[in-house]
Amino acid sequence: MKLSELKTIDIVALGYRDTVNGNSYFSSNVILNNGLENCIQLKIPFQYGYELQYLTTSLDEVSKHFKRSKWFKRYMNKSMIEEKYKIKITDKITRGCKKRELFHSGEIKKIKLSDNK
Repeated sequence: MKLSELKTIDIVALGYRDTVNGNSYFSSNVILNNGLENCIQLKIPFQYGYELQYLTTSLDEVSKHFKRSKWFKRYMNKSMIEEKYKIKITDKITRGCKKRELFHSGEIKKIKLSDNK
């Protein structure tokens, strides 16, 4: 997929807080071009991070698919990406999940959703 073909990024994250040690963790599903023919899903595994770290990490993983862009070469936040590339980005996190509800894996999984139809 080319960056010019990317129209939407939907980020749905789950957050878990370890009450014993006071650390926060998250995992997220990132769907590129949701509802379109060239739809791709990235599953970001369970990892440490507070507040908006889920959003930063998810957008960073998406940028790795466009290595020739300015987005990959230097940090861009959500509003900068939306403005420069005219991409609609939606994000939502559900906090207070149980640890077992989060996606556990050592690597990021890429799934082409258009193949599954």
